[in-house]
Amino acid sequence: MSARLLLAILLGLGLLGVARAAPLDCSRTYTLALHDHGLLYSAESDSGIDKDVADALIRRSGCKVVVSLMPRARIWQLIESGALDFSLSGIANAERDKFAGFAWYFSNKYYLLVRNDAGVHSLADFEKNERLQLGVIRSFRYSESVNRFVDTLQGANRVSQGGGLAPLYQTLLQGHIQGMLIEPFDFPAVEEKKIRALSRILEFNDPPVPHGLIMSHKALTAAQQEQWRALINSMRSDGSMRRIFEKYFLPDLAAALVNF
Repeated sequence: MSARLLLAILLGLGLLGVARAAPLDCSRTYTLALHDHGLLYSAESDSGIDKDVADALIRRSGCKVVVSLMPRARIWQLIESGALDFSLSGIANAERDKFAGFAWYFSNKYYLLVRNDAGVHSLADFEKNERLQLGVIRSFRYSESVNRFVDTLQGANRVSQGGGLAPLYQTLLQGHIQGMLIEPFDFPAVEEKKIRALSRILEFNDPPVPHGLIMSHKALTAAQQEQWRALINSMRSDGSMRRIFEKYFLPDLAAALVNF
């Protein structure tokens, strides 16, 4: 059988991604932490995209992985120290690249959710009005212009940090902050009647930012990280990652998130 014919058969069967994945090292128990964040994971229902991805990784790898729930700031600390092997839906920057590797599985943009009574019609309006406060989740970073937006307001003492979405939504409803940063995963909460009635959404013009499996450099060798990266890639190539996202989004949006 020719190499070209074999490639065509593998593509047709959706097995190419699996064929490329090297056997994983399951000689020890791994650790993975989820964080409570909209459709990515809900601690209340113990469900979400990241939980489904984690379950698929465990099933496909055959490795034992202990899954826990932590605040995002704590996750980054433990990844850096090597006390935690994995987390999910992380984005890279120059600082994080020093202690973590990534395996991308979706990409999305960021939005500013702003109160109607703030009198804001553009991002510049929000930035120029010194009375307006922004809410962010502690330790979160974003796309390039969003980071500049946050850092500028932080320098002016106009940023309030929360441990998750729920407390930020409450402070927005109470008027203690006038805007907060959200992602597509947060839109179902935005659709909640009270929030929808008092707010509007403004879009940043940055391109979508890749998010992925976070892997600790101290806990996993480069070769081990490449094995887990191949596993994520196989889930993208055989359509299983898209099917996970289709549980939570309409097919067109799910495809836009995972095909990048």
